[in-house]
Amino acid sequence: MDYQKIIEDIYRQIQPLKELGKQADYIPALAKVNPNQIGVCLKTMNGEEYSIGNSDVRFSIQSISKVFSLAVSLCLEGDNLWKRMGKEPSGNAFNSLFQLELEKGIPRNPMINAGAIVMADILLSHLPNPESDFIDFVRCIAKNETVNYNFSVARSERTCGYLNAAIANLLKYNNNIDNDIEQVLQFYFLMCSIEMNCKELSQAFLCFADHNNEFNFKDIHLTSSQVKRINAIMQTCGFYDESGEFSYLVGLPGKSGVGGGISAVYPQRYAVTVWSPRLNEKGNSVIGMKFLELLTTETKESIF
Repeated sequence: MDYQKIIEDIYRQIQPLKELGKQADYIPALAKVNPNQIGVCLKTMNGEEYSIGNSDVRFSIQSISKVFSLAVSLCLEGDNLWKRMGKEPSGNAFNSLFQLELEKGIPRNPMINAGAIVMADILLSHLPNPESDFIDFVRCIAKNETVNYNFSVARSERTCGYLNAAIANLLKYNNNIDNDIEQVLQFYFLMCSIEMNCKELSQAFLCFADHNNEFNFKDIHLTSSQVKRINAIMQTCGFYDESGEFSYLVGLPGKSGVGGGISAVYPQRYAVTVWSPRLNEKGNSVIGMKFLELLTTETKESIF
């Protein structure tokens, strides 16, 4: 498969879409990002790399970090994790409050904000040094020691994070947060602030593409079965209330973030990341969604 030619052809095809949508300007730091950038990187299990555009530019990964926090939480809690959150698609916005209230403080899944806030609480309870332990894990799977948090982005999100604060308070009211609310929120925003580029994210996601072998990175160990379960959660819940559309059009497990990134895996073959900051009304990258739809159409490679 000539992946380089395919991604170059698709890159040309999607150019007319590059001014559709807008970046996540409700987060002050993200409003300053040049919205006209597009980066793509595909890395295969055999070590081959194919890229185009702004694939070396780091950006705020935002909710893509939820895949990493799920891996750590599943290692620490095992199946007990599912006592504190579900595995079902939400069918609602990623920051829905009314669904959480209706379901008595049990987030629908780990890929929405409520689920990620609970996972932040779990990591704070278990990890000796949560801030450094978590970023060390991400650096390990990305194979890059320079990956880091952007503390100014985290502070920027906290200044306007009223809805997430409401979610955290509702979780606390329902006894689904053990630690101090402000500490949990600050750590949640910090995880979202991690900056990576398309190449680093594709490298990090390769370990989720390989579920024939055990997952062993730093002190985080997952069975092949658990890695498959993470893929299943990404497939059904990775794109908020557009998860069904992504599954229908693209057919790969993946995760999006409001920083404009989308990372996806074709199990046992490759991991791919597309970044373009302009989002659709669901909070997913317009270019990223279309690019990956065309990729699986052109290659005829999806899980279906």
